[in-house]
Amino acid sequence: MINSNNTNALGIIFPNAYDELVSELTSERLMASIPFAGRYRMIDFVLSSMVNCGIDNITVLVRENYFSLLDHLGSGREWDLSRKNGGLNIFPPYAQKNMGVYNGRVGMLASIIGFLKAQKEKYVIMSDTNIAFNFDFKALLDTHIASEADVTIAYTKEELPESIIQAEELNKGMYYTLDVEDTRITKIHINSQETGVQNFSMNVYVIEREVLIKLINEAYMGGSIYFERDILMPQLDTLKVNGYEYKDYIARIGSLKGYFDENMRLLDDANLEALFGRNPIYTKIRDDNPTRYMKGASAKNVMVADGCVIEGEVENCVLFRGVKIGKGAKVKNSILMQDTVIEKGVEAEYIITDKKVTVSEGKELKGTDTFPVFVAKKQTV
Repeated sequence: MINSNNTNALGIIFPNAYDELVSELTSERLMASIPFAGRYRMIDFVLSSMVNCGIDNITVLVRENYFSLLDHLGSGREWDLSRKNGGLNIFPPYAQKNMGVYNGRVGMLASIIGFLKAQKEKYVIMSDTNIAFNFDFKALLDTHIASEADVTIAYTKEELPESIIQAEELNKGMYYTLDVEDTRITKIHINSQETGVQNFSMNVYVIEREVLIKLINEAYMGGSIYFERDILMPQLDTLKVNGYEYKDYIARIGSLKGYFDENMRLLDDANLEALFGRNPIYTKIRDDNPTRYMKGASAKNVMVADGCVIEGEVENCVLFRGVKIGKGAKVKNSILMQDTVIEKGVEAEYIITDKKVTVSEGKELKGTDTFPVFVAKKQTV
């Protein structure tokens, strides 16, 4: 049951953030639409976390490649967001007069200033979609209010993934690490190369709506682009910016290899429980038949969604909805997205197939743990 106790906050989601880190998966979709954990999309985790905490006024600021996201979200009914007041609001570029394609978080927020002014909630919670979590936003908001901070930033204590550190400058976007004294953030670092455990920003923010409007208006008039670099960093002495350490399970997507690893981690029941055990994660419903295991089929340590037909052998795999594994096929250590067809006699290991891929009869397709083979959407190999 979705939480019916309204929270005095509205949600804002940035679904295109970090698209460039997984270009293989975002050529025809955005980060928020990337399939994850068998039957979900990345946006499901932040959206569900918000509604589970009573946030029922949520805005999604899309920039490009958003057709698949619109198809997935629909009216927001699966998240109980199909309603007359509040609910789910999706703002594309050019949604308002004189606004073009967004460039940075400041431009995105400036484009909806009129909308923000018309809302009634006191607080705003903002988030990207590159992290799968089951976040208690009520606890975050309560901490923010009690501390009397101007801004609160959620972070994790973890080592920076090599894939992000080593990404080409043009492709890594901006990631942030924080110096935290007690709970106060004293410095924000951009694209740090430091090794060891860091305070790694989750790009999850809480701020009063009126304060956000004021900061965005000033920044936009001054030609600023980035919320963190151009607004927060220069004002750490004058704004009270606090950190909130998030200690629960996360799956951060920062590369194709990272995507592969984070899906594989969920084959461990303890990790699956850590991500899905607290509150339900909602997603678009697709009416599929139960998965069928035919005579001679074998499945070991697999996550299998509905609608699959398995005639061959699968081991250490994540299978999305409607996957078909042919007779005599052997698939190990792989991620097969929706409606992938593995024909008879195929041998595949360490592969990632996008939606509606066909691997032809008798084919051998093998990557490695460090370099999984990726097959793009609707391809036949």
